[in-house]
Amino acid sequence: MKPQRRKKQHKEPAHLLTDAMWHAREAVLITTMELDPPGPEIVYVNEGFCRMTGYARAEVIGETPRILHGPKTNRAQLDRLRHQLASGQPFDGETINYRKDGSEYVIEWYIVPLRDTAGEITHWMAIQRDITERKVLEEQLRYQVLHDPLTGLPNRILFMERLEHALSLANRKPRLNAVLFADLDDFKVVNDSLGHEAGDDLLTQVARRFRSNLRSEDTIARFGGDEFGILLEDVPTASYVANAAERIVDSLREAFLVKGRELAITCSLGIVLAASSRERPNELIRKADVAMYEAKREGKQRFARELMRKADIAMYGAKGGGKARYQMFDPDMNTRALKRFDFESDLKRGLERGEFVVYYQPKVSLATGNILGLEALVRWEHPELGLVPPSEFIPVAENSGVIVDIGRWVLQETCVQLRRWHDSHASESSLRASVNLSARQFRTPDLAGGIAGVLKETGLDPESLELEITETVVMDDAQATLGILETLKSLGVRLAIDDFGTGYSSLAYLKRFPVDTLKIDRLFVAGLDKSVEDEVIVAAMIGLARDLGLTVIPEGVETLEQLRRLRKAGCDVAQGYYFSRPLPLEAMTAMLRRNLLGGGPWTLQDTS
Repeated sequence: MKPQRRKKQHKEPAHLLTDAMWHAREAVLITTMELDPPGPEIVYVNEGFCRMTGYARAEVIGETPRILHGPKTNRAQLDRLRHQLASGQPFDGETINYRKDGSEYVIEWYIVPLRDTAGEITHWMAIQRDITERKVLEEQLRYQVLHDPLTGLPNRILFMERLEHALSLANRKPRLNAVLFADLDDFKVVNDSLGHEAGDDLLTQVARRFRSNLRSEDTIARFGGDEFGILLEDVPTASYVANAAERIVDSLREAFLVKGRELAITCSLGIVLAASSRERPNELIRKADVAMYEAKREGKQRFARELMRKADIAMYGAKGGGKARYQMFDPDMNTRALKRFDFESDLKRGLERGEFVVYYQPKVSLATGNILGLEALVRWEHPELGLVPPSEFIPVAENSGVIVDIGRWVLQETCVQLRRWHDSHASESSLRASVNLSARQFRTPDLAGGIAGVLKETGLDPESLELEITETVVMDDAQATLGILETLKSLGVRLAIDDFGTGYSSLAYLKRFPVDTLKIDRLFVAGLDKSVEDEVIVAAMIGLARDLGLTVIPEGVETLEQLRRLRKAGCDVAQGYYFSRPLPLEAMTAMLRRNLLGGGPWTLQDTS
């Protein structure tokens, strides 16, 4: 007979449950069922609760769960909890609690009713899990997703969220919001000349200045590159918005210190007001962008008008190219923006389709009337619009970046044609041609390499090519410009500063620049026969050029009287409609032939 196995002694199921609850990692507490003040009493907590809260078991038995509450405890959630438990339903959610030492922690909790054998609720049991680390990680990830890593500002995603929220509030109460689109003027020059690290430093400083001129409830976001979005919520009037825009623009007037250099930067602002909750966020940003472009365009036009009324040379440089403006959106801007988009598209296709041509304007010796050189000027023969004036398409090409490709093409065409003229007439071998370098083209990384390639391909003597750079571009960052000019000069080409007198050049830098020619801006020449002031200024410029060993060429000569005064001031070479308008290739070739046969066809006698 087999021996009978002795049964082991086991704990009762209730004891097993108690042990399991005590050792569970989650916090467990059981309270009485009272919901009305003073509220339920804690009758049981496990080891996980003590470990999570820092309280000993004896410290909380008999207390209410309010011992865990603090300033950030969600009161609305507590009201929802009481309402749900009153109906006998379980409850789950998240909240902030406080440990014995006062530190915060975040829990997710699940509360269920405990019932007796009759099905009546006798107690509540809460199971809590500490999710503080998870919430911190989630906040870090959310911050990274919604903020610009460089400046720490909100990014476009967060800006759109806040804009949508601001617009939704208008459903409850009428309120005026404003969206501003800010773009730094000529920021690309900083990146191209000083590097992206300097550009990032500048953007960070700009962001701080913008932020310091806004209310705490306003949002400033970086959309990318040098573009910023600003949301002014619940503003009183349009005038308030205009004043805020003035502060933002003015905040950049003081120079920035970047890599030991003082840099000046301005911004253009577009503004759109939103008084209706029906406005769409993307449409508001688009309108603000359109208005910003108008601010840039109007700023340039205003600068040109101010220059026409010049009071003194120093004033012009202080205008910063006529930018640093803000513009309110109006519906007519949509039409102009659409036309501008079509125009840009035509411009890009025009280069591909061969619609551009080079015209040439002679530079004439005031002693002999002979043509000493030519300036190459690009023209656009639009298939529908005809010959488009450069004043209309050059700014668009500059803003869109197409100007770089156009500039390369003009350089190539001019060098090829100049070499043909040299080959066809030996006596024209000294003829020079000048090509304008745009601001964008001047800052391209391999500018010198591209020019050297064209010279090698065409076999043109570098001395026959002159590169013209406007004074404004040259003085934008004089130290960086010096390095670029020295690199270009090492190719053997000649260098000219164009539009001299409009950029407020530092004479110290002008002396250091390896330039060969100063071209006096036509605005000064236009007033020669009307203004004693202009005559004095031009004479001073000519004297300055002579002292520096430079050739000086006044532009825009249109009358015999202007010619007389230029010769009286000691000028040797000039350019303008008095001699010839810019001519297409065939007409310019014919003029060069006449020039070879007996001097220029211009009346130069009796001009001394």
